[in-house]
Amino acid sequence: MTAGGQAKDGLLRRVLANAGMLLGGRTLNALISLGYMALAARTLGVANFGVLVLINTFAQFIGDVARFQSWQTILQFGPGPLAENRRADFQRVVRFGLILDAVSAVAGVAIGAAGAMLFGPLLGMPQDMAGPAALYGLTIAFMVPATQIGLLRLFDRFGLLSAQAAISSMVRLVGGGVGFVIGAPVSFFLIVWGAGTLAGFIYVSVIAYRELRRRGLLESFSWSGPLTAGMPGAWRFAIATNASASVEVAFTHVATLAVGALLGPTEAGLWRVARQIADALAKPARLLIPAMYPELAKLRAAGGEAHMQSLAVRVGLIGGGFATLLLLVAVFAGEPLLTLVMGKDFGAASQTMVWQVGAAVIGVWALPLEPMLVSMGRPGAVLKVRLIVAAVFLTALAPIVNAQGLQGAGMALVGAALATALGMFWNLSRVMRPKDPSRGAQ
Repeated sequence: MTAGGQAKDGLLRRVLANAGMLLGGRTLNALISLGYMALAARTLGVANFGVLVLINTFAQFIGDVARFQSWQTILQFGPGPLAENRRADFQRVVRFGLILDAVSAVAGVAIGAAGAMLFGPLLGMPQDMAGPAALYGLTIAFMVPATQIGLLRLFDRFGLLSAQAAISSMVRLVGGGVGFVIGAPVSFFLIVWGAGTLAGFIYVSVIAYRELRRRGLLESFSWSGPLTAGMPGAWRFAIATNASASVEVAFTHVATLAVGALLGPTEAGLWRVARQIADALAKPARLLIPAMYPELAKLRAAGGEAHMQSLAVRVGLIGGGFATLLLLVAVFAGEPLLTLVMGKDFGAASQTMVWQVGAAVIGVWALPLEPMLVSMGRPGAVLKVRLIVAAVFLTALAPIVNAQGLQGAGMALVGAALATALGMFWNLSRVMRPKDPSRGAQ
């Protein structure tokens, strides 16, 4: 085997190994998540479970819109200073990420609390749940410790990172068990779910701090000084990745909220359960994405664009093939699985789940496209694709749901996933197209 082939195999093995470490924690987390959701569903019933889902989804929606994707900023600007031992420059990248997170937290909490009070009933929440929903908005500040996650990915500490979601879900599972025994109301489950969010935040923050200190990267750390010196285009990159991620919530949180507003909390609960199962089935393949980002960032810093392309193709084939097998599981075992885990009233979500799994499979086949575009400094192209697809999706969602119910929402999601994949592929093909030397000579 040539040296180039060995390098490619080494990159793929590292991505798969890191994804495997994440998979261990996320597989456990997927099972625990199904457990705590099943406890909540069986305790509250379909309608009240739908109310819980709507409150949690609204908080997640506001958090995702307000939050900067500072973990991508860390991976974009951190590898060079880290590899060259430029501690002060690396600290500036970390400081910038933390400031982005702080701004996101303050804005998210304020908007989330006010929004729950003002718009909760329009989204299908009962009027008497506006206060608890506003208080639940406080958890927005702790939903995703983005800078800490970016640091641990950059340091290849995927083993430590994999425990975060499981810790959060375990708190919710234990609390949910108590709620099941005592027949607790929705407000109790909101407290339990919020406690799980806080536990995950504390864990990942502590281990990220310890990793920085172990590597001597906290020495002489200062909060003062130029914010983005040595980081050309940092604000543009941060805003573009935030906007792209914000648009993506149209296909997740906004869809759930739209179902609640148009069809009621019962249907919103069914939609959310179907999405939970779909996400769990697609999760193993999707974990290749966070494992890819650090390797693509390092390759780009070293000028290895050919290796980037090879890595992306191989990861896409592995992930897509695996996800397609899981789609067959959803088709043939979806209804028994839902009935077994959530209760007989939730079996009605099985066909909706198949549509959601189908959309997830399309996304998995296309999963290398966005990391490639972002790593090559083209987050704006990602944003344009998502904006166009999201605008069409949101415009069509209400009439399709009114005409076809939950099945219509699933169909719209599949169409959006396919359009997004094609748009990303077209943009990446333009970026990777060899330049015509004859044009440069003219």
